[in-house]
Amino acid sequence: MYVMTTATPPLPTSAPAPVWARRAAHAIAFCAVPSGLWRIAMASGVYVGYSDQVLRDVFDIPGWGIAYVVGLSVIAELAALFPLLLVSDRWRPLRPRTLAALAWTASAVLVLVALWQLVVAFTVESQTYMSSGTAQTVWGFVFAPLFAIPALMTAVTWSYTKRHRAPGQA
Repeated sequence: MYVMTTATPPLPTSAPAPVWARRAAHAIAFCAVPSGLWRIAMASGVYVGYSDQVLRDVFDIPGWGIAYVVGLSVIAELAALFPLLLVSDRWRPLRPRTLAALAWTASAVLVLVALWQLVVAFTVESQTYMSSGTAQTVWGFVFAPLFAIPALMTAVTWSYTKRHRAPGQA
């Protein structure tokens, strides 16, 4: 009896992610939580600094705005979980080079979005909707962790790229 076997080459292994990269990837996931909870509170009717008229006219709450705000929170948290793929040793949905390219693109987009959000946050129009200085302070503390994400994502991406670089590349 003949048994035909095909030898498949093992997947190239790389060094495990350093502890600091794992912590940074988990920190990214946690940085998105406060703003998501704030948005969900807003959609639930909890007073977050906007008058009822602003919620109705600007955010369409109650209405479709609830689905938008909650959906935005869910999508933001799912996106914040992406860096965990870069430090995972168990599950690799894409080839390392493809995942590295995707991660560098995500890092660049995050930097641009953070810069744009700074511009929006300090414009007169975005500050006129809040009804009090306390609400603006709370809003600032809730959304401030989001500005750490681009730097953390870039560091995790750099670590991933360095660990998965082909032998012989400098």
